[in-house]
Amino acid sequence: MNQRIFQAVEQLKAGDAGSFRKALESLTGTAFAFAKKVCGNADDAEDIAQETMLQLVPSVHKFSDARRLGVWLYKVAKTRCLMSRRMGKFAPARILRLDDRMPSPADAARLAKNRWPVSPEEVVLRAELREQLERAILKLPERYRLVVVLRDIEQLDVRETAAALGISPAAVKMRLHRGRMFLRNELDEYLHSLSSKDGRRG
Repeated sequence: MNQRIFQAVEQLKAGDAGSFRKALESLTGTAFAFAKKVCGNADDAEDIAQETMLQLVPSVHKFSDARRLGVWLYKVAKTRCLMSRRMGKFAPARILRLDDRMPSPADAARLAKNRWPVSPEEVVLRAELREQLERAILKLPERYRLVVVLRDIEQLDVRETAAALGISPAAVKMRLHRGRMFLRNELDEYLHSLSSKDGRRG
C-alpha cells in the first residue's frame, strides 16, 4: 500500500485542523498520481482527484485503517477514471488487443533469462526508460493497466487489488502476469533498439 495513505491516516488521527489539511493534500496527491497513470492526462487526473476527495471528505473519519481507506480511494478513483470520456495525449489511437503485442513462448523464455541493464551509462537513459515504461503502461488495455498500476506502482497486495477492482484474486494474478509480460516485451524492444544504435555508432 502507498506509504502516503498510512501517513494520511496518522495525520487524521491527530485531530487538529493542520494535520487534517495535510492528510487531504496527501490523499488528493495519491488519487491524482493514480489517475494520471491510468488515464494519461493531467487535466482528467486533476478532475478525478477532486471528485474522489469530494466523496471522501464527508466520511473520511470513518477510516481508521489505512488499507481500507486505500482500497476505497482507488476504487472510487478507478470508477471516475473509467467514466472519463476524454482520451489522454499518450492514449493509443485504437484499442489494442493484448494478444497482438504479447511475446511468443520462445520470446517469453528469452526475456525471463535476459537481465536488463541496472546501471545505464547516463542518468538520461534512466529518465528515457522511465518515460518508455509510462508510455507502455498506457498502451495496456484498461483491465491490465489497472492491475499493473495498483500492484506494481501503488503497491496494493492481491486481495486489496481485487477488492478495489471488484474482481477475483485469481483474475488479478492472471492480468498482472500478462500485463508484466507485455511491458517486458515493450521495454525489451526499446532496449534492443538502443543496443542496435550503439552498435552502428561503434
